[in-house]
Amino acid sequence: MFSKKFLSYMVVPVYMVIYLLGFQYLESKVTYGYHIIHCELDSLIPFCEYFIIPYVMWFFYIAATVIYFMILNKNQKEYWQLILNLGIGMTLFLLISWIYPNGHTLRPDTFVRDNIFVDMVKGLYQIDTPTNILPSIHVYNSIAAYMAIRHCEKLQDKRWIQRGAFLLTCLIVLATMFLKQHTVIDVVAAIVLNLIVYLIIYRPERVQEPAKNRRLTRLEQNL
Repeated sequence: MFSKKFLSYMVVPVYMVIYLLGFQYLESKVTYGYHIIHCELDSLIPFCEYFIIPYVMWFFYIAATVIYFMILNKNQKEYWQLILNLGIGMTLFLLISWIYPNGHTLRPDTFVRDNIFVDMVKGLYQIDTPTNILPSIHVYNSIAAYMAIRHCEKLQDKRWIQRGAFLLTCLIVLATMFLKQHTVIDVVAAIVLNLIVYLIIYRPERVQEPAKNRRLTRLEQNL
């Protein structure tokens, strides 16, 4: 029989297969008649191909974070907090895309510069359609990864990791808009959604801790 730890680790690859199949189906289904998402701020944000670097780093960032909490951290509670945070957001994204087909028309038709970064953006545009964008999974998962790192007991004294994760998260969030992959609305929706899920998964710890301290203080006073 498989151990509980092995089964808990199998959740990630099994869910990823299901998620990718669902996402691929939506990508092939949502090709016309979808709702265009746009706001005035989108027109004020210029295209900048150099943000392709943090955008691509997202894949390594999320993979490295999951692998760390799965194998190296040895804390099952923190592992499940991360996995639930990611899983809830990605599942809600699929449901929202199914109920509310959406997309944008922000991608530039021509590019002012011609360099390797522009070529990378062109390649990204070819493999990723401008549909199914609300909320931004790039933004949601980046924040979820940072929250897991921020709350990790073993990483509390690793300030360079904490600050590096925060900086990379901010750059990824900006990249989604400067590369015209997402609108400001997508980004805000991802942040709000992650905040709600974060309060559900992590907030109880902060609420319970002061209450526990108060009970210990009253006990000490009685003694």
